[in-house]
Amino acid sequence: MNEIEVHVAELEQFFDHMDASPLATRNLDPRAERFIVDAAKDLPRDAALGLVVHLEHPSSETASVSDAVHAHFHLQGASARRRLRELFRRGRLSLLIGLAFLAATLAASKLAENWLDPGGMLEVVRASLSIAGWVAMWRPMELFLYDWWPIRAEARLFDRLASMPVRLMAS
Repeated sequence: MNEIEVHVAELEQFFDHMDASPLATRNLDPRAERFIVDAAKDLPRDAALGLVVHLEHPSSETASVSDAVHAHFHLQGASARRRLRELFRRGRLSLLIGLAFLAATLAASKLAENWLDPGGMLEVVRASLSIAGWVAMWRPMELFLYDWWPIRAEARLFDRLASMPVRLMAS
């Protein structure tokens, strides 16, 4: 198991000071979360993860730290999955708009033959309309081909972090 080690003087340093909720649902300190996530990203994707929190001054609240860490990363994973669903929803809408615009530009390109004389200007207008139509498809294709990968990877990482064992050790 690959263990991520975090060293803090007090348990309160591990949690977000702006979060006043009970320990089991408390958010991690953004710096602690970033450290844990960055350390996990450096490890192989199929590696088993574990978290060791080294405390200089242990407190009586240590029993629920594991639950708090799991709940925090579970919520982060759920948030990433919501972002992914929203991205695909935007992608479908962008695709619909892009296809409609492409159809309109291709139709306008054909209609241009009726209002322009054959020659250079007609070819420029037809090529311009065709290019504009295909450029409108850029964003939907970017969403469906590339933009979703990092979000899915992030959701999977958060799921791994939400299920990792958490140990507390006195330093």
